[in-house]
Amino acid sequence: MQRIFDAINAVCGHIQVISDWFWDFPTNLAWYSAIPILGNFSLAIILLVGSGIFFTFRLRFIQVRRFGYGLKLLIQSKAAKTGISPLASFLLSTAMRVGPGNILGVTGAISIGGPGALLWMWISAFFGMATAFVESTLSQIFKEKKDNEYVGGMPFYGRALVKNAAWIGVALSLLYIVYALLCLPAQGFNTVSAVGTIASGFTGATIETNSALYWVSFVILMVLIIFISFGGIKQVSKITDVLVPIMAVVYFLTVLVLIVANVQSIPWFFSAVFGQAFTPHAIFGGTFGTILNQGIKRGLMSNEAGQGTITMPASASDADHPCDQGCIQAIGVFMDTIVICTLTGFVVIMGKMWLSDSAAEWMELGKLDKYLTSAGALIGSGVGYTFVSVLISLCFGLFAFTCLLGFISFSEICANRITRNAVFINVVRILCLIVTAFGVMTNIAGLDLEALWNLSDFANILMVFCNLPLLYMGFKHVRIAYDHFENRFLKDGDPYASRVAGIDLPVWDDKAGEMK
Repeated sequence: MQRIFDAINAVCGHIQVISDWFWDFPTNLAWYSAIPILGNFSLAIILLVGSGIFFTFRLRFIQVRRFGYGLKLLIQSKAAKTGISPLASFLLSTAMRVGPGNILGVTGAISIGGPGALLWMWISAFFGMATAFVESTLSQIFKEKKDNEYVGGMPFYGRALVKNAAWIGVALSLLYIVYALLCLPAQGFNTVSAVGTIASGFTGATIETNSALYWVSFVILMVLIIFISFGGIKQVSKITDVLVPIMAVVYFLTVLVLIVANVQSIPWFFSAVFGQAFTPHAIFGGTFGTILNQGIKRGLMSNEAGQGTITMPASASDADHPCDQGCIQAIGVFMDTIVICTLTGFVVIMGKMWLSDSAAEWMELGKLDKYLTSAGALIGSGVGYTFVSVLISLCFGLFAFTCLLGFISFSEICANRITRNAVFINVVRILCLIVTAFGVMTNIAGLDLEALWNLSDFANILMVFCNLPLLYMGFKHVRIAYDHFENRFLKDGDPYASRVAGIDLPVWDDKAGEMK
């Protein structure tokens, strides 16, 4: 088996080189990198942040003006007649958005680019909220009704925007399935490894990865995935409705305890973040470009704004207006990066391990171990640290598990978008199970496929390059919906329908009939 893992690692390593080239282009060209200031900005960063800035100004800072409105929608969310409620859609998208990357990605970004990387996460998230509004609103406009559910997202609006070309929908659906298959092994690995960490915390002993605990966890995980994921969006949303609030609250309260215990150092935290956003500490060996790249790249992996991957849960909502879900999804980006990633950043930065005598040893640790070690530096050893370690590991496992559910469920939706052929659907299901099992087996074998995890970088940038052009193509439809939302829907309740959009939208015509 070791030979198989080595071969996969070698292949993944080559693909990672391609991924890095895409992420860094054209800063990896000498003539471009020599340009003052501009030479630090890669094409991916220019597209992501630039698009967020463009949408922010064109929509007059809607992420600020309608933030309260989005919160109101979540609080007053009603049961859905078709599909799922706006709140359930928000929790489902949060289940996919708030993943292990909120711990591993942030820790990795800071350990490479320094505390200043967190500032660039905040900046990209602020503008990313506008991008999330656009892609979520677009997914609502072009959603379709299947039985008693709504389906939509990038494959659906992609086809509608490119002259209703069937091959576009098929290509984008296949792209999402490939994206999910690249991400699933790491989530399977993380889910089961969290169980082992929790058990070690309770027993005080290191549990071998090939022990009965890991094998039993493996079996239970696969059974749960089959039972929950293949039950459709409503079945998955029932689970995420419960798990997402639990994992968010537990993580928030756990880190809040660490913040309160170190409240006197909060000013230093912000000083480190803002002070080193352009000039990193020597230990990181980075430049401004490194800080910038790490902050925005890891911010994207966390909140997924502009990536198109959250558009499917956004389309499943029984919203009263397409822009309603856009406002809600903008809040999702805020919660993910401005809240949860900041909590992670506080632990890593305030742990000050990167300033200690053992900084070199800390840099050699894995991302999760870096985070737990930093947490230990804030609370000390003993029972308190054990308790915090167990709670963080619990959240980490739930983060990974809910991501698993989302990836598999929406891969099946994409498979159905390609064809209703039962054989093809079952092949996609089996592939999802196989790659998830592979990730768990990697854990049980005691191996670390870091290169395989890094493939998510490649999957992310492919999704971005395919999705962003579609957002610009569809922005005219978003603007029409936005103008109607601001001037007619909010003022007199005029329903959104085909007559407003200027295109045929059967789902919204039916919805308008229900609202009259």
